[in-house]
Amino acid sequence: MEDTLFKEKIAQFQKLYDESSRIVFFGGAGVSTESGIPDFRSQDGLYNQKWRYPPEVIISRSFFNSNPEEFFRFYREKLIVKNVQPNTAHNVLAKMESLGKLSAVVTQNIDGLHQAAGSKNVFELHGSVLRNYCMKCGAPYNIDFIEQSKSEADGVPHCTKCGGKIKPDVVLYEESLNQECINGAVKAISGADLLIIGGTSLVVYPAAGLIDYYSGKNIVLINKSETASDYKAQLVIHESIGKVLGALKI
Repeated sequence: MEDTLFKEKIAQFQKLYDESSRIVFFGGAGVSTESGIPDFRSQDGLYNQKWRYPPEVIISRSFFNSNPEEFFRFYREKLIVKNVQPNTAHNVLAKMESLGKLSAVVTQNIDGLHQAAGSKNVFELHGSVLRNYCMKCGAPYNIDFIEQSKSEADGVPHCTKCGGKIKPDVVLYEESLNQECINGAVKAISGADLLIIGGTSLVVYPAAGLIDYYSGKNIVLINKSETASDYKAQLVIHESIGKVLGALKI
């Protein structure tokens, strides 16, 4: 019965996909978890043993400023994930773009996997762990530099040019999203003829609020669990994003 229902929903999705030419994908952590990247908000037993603060506190701007040692200890362990590869969802979306069907990816993820899969027009609402910069002189640094700086006395990465503190190009709590990125995402979403929302529970604002700029009639929402925005979608599929996108004929 469940298999029949899934096939029926994929058939509906296929029809919407075939009839669309300006598709935008809006995604969250569920897209990356299928590549083995954990959702940092999950507080497992190990987390509770090792961290004295909630993750939302640790990755806030005020905590970064006042306690950079603890910030980078958490950041390296929870947010820097090496040797991961794009999964089916990333690859299908990149192919959709190459075929001229998908116009943009709007992502809340910071891992760079959409670009690794080949997607070109990607709006990274929360930045990327792959980019880092000196807060004093602006010099750029890669992810390896941040990882290797754990061997420094305080574990805080400092610029080799001026000695300034290096900050990941990631939007922390208490910081505003990049306005240029928001503008691009809003333009893409508002001009779409099909909005696919996947792997996100739509609870992180202001990012989640961007879907309200979509004025079309075709929204496909794919998430393992229910969301408060399910009612906005014409088609809701409670399955993994990789399984659903992998079932499409593109």
